[in-house]
Amino acid sequence: MKQADLTRQRLVRAALELFTTRGYHPTTTPELARKAGIAEGTIYRHFASKQQLLNELYRGAARWGTKLVREADAATLGPRVKLGRLAELLMDGAGREPAVVRLFFFQDHAALLDEKSRESAREFRGALESLVAQGKADGSVRPGSADVLAAAWLGVVRVALERVMTREWGANSAGVAVCVGAAWNAVRAES
Repeated sequence: MKQADLTRQRLVRAALELFTTRGYHPTTTPELARKAGIAEGTIYRHFASKQQLLNELYRGAARWGTKLVREADAATLGPRVKLGRLAELLMDGAGREPAVVRLFFFQDHAALLDEKSRESAREFRGALESLVAQGKADGSVRPGSADVLAAAWLGVVRVALERVMTREWGANSAGVAVCVGAAWNAVRAES
């Protein structure tokens, strides 16, 4: 790997950590440079601005989330199993890369996001809504707007994500299972 690529990776990791622990606005470019072990001017060889760096991180997190939805969707089983698999993949990610989960699912950067980042977020939501729509089509998910039902499912799953992300729960804990079951109950069709 080239030195420039390694420098960029260190900068990205430093920014992800600082933005998700200290916050975007309080984090200064001198702090980013110190954390990454580079000169402050080096930041601008890789990114036009701190905001562009945030958008790169956000798009990466959104692509990761969308990839997980598509991986879960590839299962040949029904929507309940697919949503359960997605929750499992998200919990694993929250345990391994809590900063990515915090950036994408818990921090509000709407005012700072560029159009490409907003499109990445829409792609994730659209993929999740597609899983919910599959359940509506087969009768396993209640009637209603797929976007609202997907948001309800994700809202409950976020409870477990937060606990896994903070290491209060393990990715396979009983609390996670309760949340995933509650998320399904929030969207399932009445029996």
